[in-house]
This record gives sequence, C-alpha cells and structure tokens, in this order.
Amino acid sequence: MARLVRVVLLVCAAARAGGAPPGGSGYLAPAGRFWHITDLHLDPSYRLSPDPTKVCYSSQGAPATHAGPFGHFLCDSPYALIQSAFAHMAPLTRPQDFIIWTGDSPPHVPADELSTDAVVQLIGNMTQTIRQHFPKLTVFPALGNHDYWPQDQMPSSPNAIYQAAAQLWKPWLQPDALRTLSRGGFYSQLVKPGLRVLSLNTILYYGPDRATENATDPAGQFQWLEATLRDAARRREKVYVIAHVPVGYLPYARNTPAVRERHNERLVAIFRAHGAVIAGHFYGHTHRDSVMVLLDRRGKPLTSLFVSPAVTPLKHAEEPYSNNPALRAYLYDAGDYAVLDVWQYFLNLTEANEKQRADWRLEYIMTEAFGLRDLRPPRLLRLGLGFLLPPADAFRRYFAHFMVSYDGGGVCEGECKLLQVCAVMHLDRRAYSRCVAGGRSPPHIDTQYV
Repeated sequence: MARLVRVVLLVCAAARAGGAPPGGSGYLAPAGRFWHITDLHLDPSYRLSPDPTKVCYSSQGAPATHAGPFGHFLCDSPYALIQSAFAHMAPLTRPQDFIIWTGDSPPHVPADELSTDAVVQLIGNMTQTIRQHFPKLTVFPALGNHDYWPQDQMPSSPNAIYQAAAQLWKPWLQPDALRTLSRGGFYSQLVKPGLRVLSLNTILYYGPDRATENATDPAGQFQWLEATLRDAARRREKVYVIAHVPVGYLPYARNTPAVRERHNERLVAIFRAHGAVIAGHFYGHTHRDSVMVLLDRRGKPLTSLFVSPAVTPLKHAEEPYSNNPALRAYLYDAGDYAVLDVWQYFLNLTEANEKQRADWRLEYIMTEAFGLRDLRPPRLLRLGLGFLLPPADAFRRYFAHFMVSYDGGGVCEGECKLLQVCAVMHLDRRAYSRCVAGGRSPPHIDTQYV
C-alpha cells in the first residue's frame, strides 16, 4: 500500500508540473533537485543537403541519409536540437534548482577544422544559450576533452582555454573558483550551506592527453582535491563530484579504464578515503547512460556514481548503435544530499525528424524502473548484484536505457553483459580484473549492506 501511495504521488506531481520531477511531495524526506546536461557537441556546419555526405562535418564524409531538422545519428547536434532540449527543460525548472554541465561543446571533427579561437567561440555560444534559457539558475560546468584545441591535449599550466572559460563562467562562479579554473581547469564552490560542488578536470588523466602523460600530479589537482575534501569534512559539508571523463572502467571495452590506470587507482583511493564526505559523482563523456557504485576494500558500498547520456546523438559509421538525445534531473535528500532518484528525459530522434517536431518526454524514473527505494549506494549495489541473477529483465531494461531507447538497440549477453556488470560494481584494477576473469562478481562483496 505504501508503495502504491508513493507511485500515485509521483504521477500526480508529474502531471501538475507538466512532467517535472517532484520537489519532495512524493518522498518521505524533503527532496531537492538539480539538472544534468552533457556532451552538447554543437556542429555549426549541420544543414539539410541533397548530398548526404555534406550534411555535417562531424560525419567525416559518411552519408547522413534521411537527415532531419533535429539531427542525424552520424552527426553531432544541430543548434535546433540543443534549443529543443533547453526549451523542454526550462519550464520544468524551479528557482531553487541548479544545473551541472559536464563539458564538450565542440563537434567531433578533424583538428584542422577548429582552432583555439573556434573552441572558445563554441563554448561561449553554448554558455550564452544556457544563460538565455536559464537566466536565474546557477550552472556548475566542467571542461571536456573536446573543450580544448587540439582536442584532448589539455596542459597542466594556465592557458587560453582555462582563462576564457573563467571569463565566460563569471556569472555563475565565485572568485576563488575562477582562480583555480583559470590555472588548472578545476574548482569547488558552495551550492548552499552544507553542499559543495567539486568540478574536476579529469582530462588531465585522460589517456590521449600527451601533455600530461608523464605527470604524477598534473596541475597539482590530486593535492588540491584531497585538501578540498578534508576542508569540506571539517566544515561538515557534503560534496558532489562532477567531471567529464568518469572514474572506473568503460562498460563496453574490456580492461579499459576511462582515464589512465595509474590515475584511476589514485582517484579511487582518494574517493574511498573521503567516502563519508562525497554524496555523489556525476559524469558525462561516454554518451551513454550508466551507474557505478564505489565499494571499500571490504565490499561495503560507499558512494553512488552516475554517468549521464549525451544530448548529441553521434555515432561512428561502423558502430552498431547510438543514443537518442538526453538530459536528466536528479532528486536528492535535502538532509544528507544522497541521491534519491533520476528522472531521465529523451527525444526519439527518428520520430522527431519524421514529425518535424521535437517531443521530448520522460524515458524512465530510475526507482520505478528497477524497483528501488532510492539510489543510495546499498541500493545500487543491490541492483548490480541483481543483474547477475535470472531472470534478466532488469538488465535488459538497463541496457535499453544505456542507449537511451535507441531504435536499433541490440542484445547484450555473454561478454557484453559481463563488462557492463563488472563496470557497475568494480572501479579499481584488482576488483575489476577478478570480476572479468571469473565471469561473475568477486566473493569479497559484503551483502550485509545490500
């Protein structure tokens, strides 16, 4: 009966707000809310052309047949797609909401198609577009690997991109945050008393970044991260970690951490040591929808991690599937700032182009989709462990959402499923390696916490 009442409250709240997540009426604890947008990847060259190889530079010559006004799966985002996303989101926001924006404004094009000035202009264009749609909301950005020229090559010293970002984001960030942003591309800032956002520059740890490949602590960010987390603990603050490239292992590539392995190991160690302070992690970069749960070395769940899918629908011509455009809202406990729920919105791109109209809608509510009470770490661990058990309905739903209900989504079994499940629960090299080698979750997970 209690669950039925909660579902009714959720549905009623959504109907009153035109699809907006409830501000607390559907939850036992008062709930706050914030929004997550990522991987906009604006392609200014996008145009409907009789020659499908000339629809967009981001297709890199592959024919974008049957392209429409809101994009194509071989192209990065046309401006109309990004505007439609924000136009859907804006009426659902409340004055007390905030936004996290985890990077990547420029398109996927060869380096000679861009320049430092072009990248700054694209970041500025997206910044201005966000400010126009959300003039009263604070936005907490993070830099992505495409937010530099040449892409991926972010240095550990001040440069034109860091300094331009600091200028562009002055309306949202305080002087202390702007100071570290202009020096190293990272910052922290208080959202409200008791809650701090910590925006990391994980591009400094990204494998393709040759500028930092030999550095132990590029830009001194590890030292700064630990000091900031210690200060937050002393002030009795909770922290949301945001960044572009996630920590942990990619769910679609065997034995491949998202950042360099040695840097991933250090990040995991820091996040474990400060697990009592960190209330959640929020990333982008993969363009897909996934979750992770950070465990301590004894298998106790510490922190929930979320990777949001992209606004851009781009896939490479040889890839079998892509993602529909997406954005999301998180609900959090206003007391301890734990994440309670995800409301995931999407645009069926094929349908939108056919109808010549962008009908963004709710794809799923995470607690309802998977029968969870909330999204605290023990609940996400239970979800990951459940993926290993028959029947496979929960995992099939998870994989469909992984691709944001993409029309041509395939079946994920065997090796595909193993990599997905191991990436959910094992973020360090030792645990992940045991998981993929054994074909199941290692036995050291302590199920008393589930």
